[in-house]
Amino acid sequence: MTEHHVSVQRTIAAPVEDVWTVIDNTARYAEWVDGAFEVRRHHGAAVVGRTYEERNRTIGPLTTISTWTVQQVEPKALRVDTGEGFAPLKNLTSTFRFVSVDDGRATEMTYEVTFRLSLGPLGRLVGAVLSKSLAAELARSMANLDELLRSERPLPGEGRRLS
Repeated sequence: MTEHHVSVQRTIAAPVEDVWTVIDNTARYAEWVDGAFEVRRHHGAAVVGRTYEERNRTIGPLTTISTWTVQQVEPKALRVDTGEGFAPLKNLTSTFRFVSVDDGRATEMTYEVTFRLSLGPLGRLVGAVLSKSLAAELARSMANLDELLRSERPLPGEGRRLS
């Protein structure tokens, strides 16, 4: 099995605290993760060892139910989850990294996914094609997150409204 690694970065126009508020809440993933239609079971704030379940797009009109397990949480810095239910992908790991930038007014976010394919020699070709489409999906997810955070920003003179 060949391991594949996809990594995308984006500067999110929000402080790391605001980004973390959304990322840390497993119930909110369908609001910003491209391809996640709904979160079917969740536990709110990410807790190491706990699981949550999503209904996701796979190929074309096909969907799957995925189960994610929180592996590592370093508040406002790092989040690592492993997922199952994306056959033929194996050992799927999703990693979010955050660095405060622009004097705390923005966040540099890195969204990484690693996986293995169990398709023999065909796995390298399929993996290369899948990695390219997955990079676009990760980029759309971060753009969705940026837009979501902008929509939740208070108007001048108002208090914060993040949930």
